[in-house]
Amino acid sequence: MAALSSLSPILLAPIHPRHLRPTNPTSRPLLPPSLAVRCAATTEVGPKGPPPLPPARLVRCPSLDRQAARASRLRFARKLLTLLLSKPRRFLPLRVLRRCRRFLGLPRRGRPLVPMVLRYPAIFRLFQAPTSLPLSPSLSTLAVGLTPAAEALAADLAALRGAGASALADKFHRLLLMTPRRSIPVNRLAHIAPDLGLAMDFRATLCPRHPYLFALVHTSYGHELQLADPPPLPPQQLPPPRPASPSDRLIDRPRRFPHLPLRRGLNLRRAHRDFLLRFHSLPEVSPFELLDEERSLEMLERRACAVVREVLAMTVEKRMLVDQLTHFRKDFGLPNRLRALLVRHPELFYVSVKGVRHSVFLVEAFDDNGRLLVEDEMLLGRDRLEELVREGKRMRRARKKGVLKFDGDSDEDEYENEVVEDGSLEVDDEFGDLFEDGVVGDDWEQVGDEGGSEADEGHDAELDAMEEFWVKKAVAEGLIDSSNEQDVW
Repeated sequence: MAALSSLSPILLAPIHPRHLRPTNPTSRPLLPPSLAVRCAATTEVGPKGPPPLPPARLVRCPSLDRQAARASRLRFARKLLTLLLSKPRRFLPLRVLRRCRRFLGLPRRGRPLVPMVLRYPAIFRLFQAPTSLPLSPSLSTLAVGLTPAAEALAADLAALRGAGASALADKFHRLLLMTPRRSIPVNRLAHIAPDLGLAMDFRATLCPRHPYLFALVHTSYGHELQLADPPPLPPQQLPPPRPASPSDRLIDRPRRFPHLPLRRGLNLRRAHRDFLLRFHSLPEVSPFELLDEERSLEMLERRACAVVREVLAMTVEKRMLVDQLTHFRKDFGLPNRLRALLVRHPELFYVSVKGVRHSVFLVEAFDDNGRLLVEDEMLLGRDRLEELVREGKRMRRARKKGVLKFDGDSDEDEYENEVVEDGSLEVDDEFGDLFEDGVVGDDWEQVGDEGGSEADEGHDAELDAMEEFWVKKAVAEGLIDSSNEQDVW
């Protein structure tokens, strides 16, 4: 103590606790115990976890983008064909079809329906009913039907569906097993029915024929497809994603480090690659087994990826709109930010922004050139529809050379490119919303009443005048078929 008292006042200034280190371990500490414990608690460092994953970048894939643009060009023809095939007599009056503009993706202003129908003369045709032959052609007397080539295409697709009815029923069985309640509303299944290769009358044709798998029940929310009781045995899940082919490697030997198979031209950041390697090192999760909410976020995300992969594998083109998956977010237990999950896993999925709406592809089903490794039989419908579209273009070109140019076809190619590039058509909700909106009834013969404001009535009058104008031009060009035995009334 005498030595400390002899020091200068400068040396008696306060010293930080970590600089006070006793030389003798048996000596009394210079700091109170409470202060020493408090300093140790503040300086203690916990175990370092994995670094946070940076936002994933969307790397474009030109080969799959071409597939998305190819589907976007057929969008209107597919929707109108689906709508007409859902009718018992395969046609719809124009006055009824105009109420489905939202489903067809037509904008509310500036795009009449008649010239859009006439753009596909090999698939659709305008005809006048025999009961209205004394009257002049107008919106109230014309109807849209299918050509003989389109009727033959529909017959071939129906034969394929009849031959593969058990496989189509297995798709519904898999969908029901992935839901916690083991049931799905029918109007939501109508959203993805064309993608699964199903006809729109699946509720009357497919569901009653497989009572041992599922049954239709009526609830307060509408009709639902419910799993049979007792439930059948669960099917086998998809095998793991295909590894890289051995022919791509110079020396066939076991890898010394974990390998992440990626599509050609895709380079990821190191943090993103490390995250995917840790993700795939987790145990396998079946999409048909439900996980508790107490499980880790990584395991829940692993099940969500397995569910999306299973759904995409059921589709005919191994492709689906991202918006269609969001319809089943609550049914399948998918996360709210579903698109971010798809972008975060480029080894499994590819999100294409080409076209009117974003599409998600199953990467393992395509080769590096964007071709399907295993083609579905129902792809016959897409290929023959493309042939009919090309045939319609040749018919219009031949008509333009022989007769007066039809103004409705002059800007078709430019308009199709604009639709694919910037999405000028309206973003609509799919086929199931026609049930919900009351535009068309369940049996496709009931047409609901459309109530609107005065502004809507004025807009309808303007649109009616435009439609009448195009009808007169079509009559002048001889594009109205009057030799038909069907009746639109």
